[in-house]
Amino acid sequence: MSNVFESIMRGANEALEYARGNLPDVRIDTVHKQYKLTNFSDFVRILLESGFSLGGGNDEGVYAIVDYDWLNVPPGSPIIWHTGDPETDPWEWRIRVLNERRDIAYAKCFFNKSGYITREFYPYFLALRRAGRELDAEYADGLISRHAKCIYDVMREYDELPLHELKSLGGFGRNEKSKFDSALTELQMRLYLTICGTSRRRNARGEEYGWETTNFCTTERFWEHTDVFARAATLSEAGAYFVIRERVLKLNENADEKKLRRFAYGSR
Repeated sequence: MSNVFESIMRGANEALEYARGNLPDVRIDTVHKQYKLTNFSDFVRILLESGFSLGGGNDEGVYAIVDYDWLNVPPGSPIIWHTGDPETDPWEWRIRVLNERRDIAYAKCFFNKSGYITREFYPYFLALRRAGRELDAEYADGLISRHAKCIYDVMREYDELPLHELKSLGGFGRNEKSKFDSALTELQMRLYLTICGTSRRRNARGEEYGWETTNFCTTERFWEHTDVFARAATLSEAGAYFVIRERVLKLNENADEKKLRRFAYGSR
């Protein structure tokens, strides 16, 4: 009983701290007036102010900085999908963020789809989705799939791995693409793995060839030399959810409560 009471009180204290303005506050109408979205730099500024965003041109009823896809570009907007322009193409921004920043993570972290979380807000999502637990313990409790554990066991032996090497080292065959993709998404949603850049395949002579492929690493490695995990360890579930919920409602006052909860907790 005392543990439950302490958890409730910690959440209440964090909520009070937030209300007093000691935690970041923002209104999206103010942000967009201050930073009109015309290029990559504007996107980064708005993202850092917002704390998070879905990444695929659909806000899913929660929030996305770019909330339209390539088929529904607003007239006159300089932000257009799939042009290849690194300044104005949101598709290019996802890897550009990882190459140029150290305070923004990008992965499939919302609704099994892509999204961004800033260093400022990552601890709150960690507190909800991992609650200080390790993958082995979650696997033992039946909360992580066998295929996800197989991938993670490989990944924690390396600093980072390209997608194709991770699949090969994990023992996934050509006919197991769907199993591999599902498990990889599971690990990203649970904040065990994240995208950390791109690379290209190399031939026997060490020469690069082919298309760029996504690289992955553990979230611990991605956020090493930061206080992200230390901050997450100080948060209660109630307090972390309160902060995320309040931020979402400031960004989108019409956000659906059930979707908001799924957004914060992942697939729960």
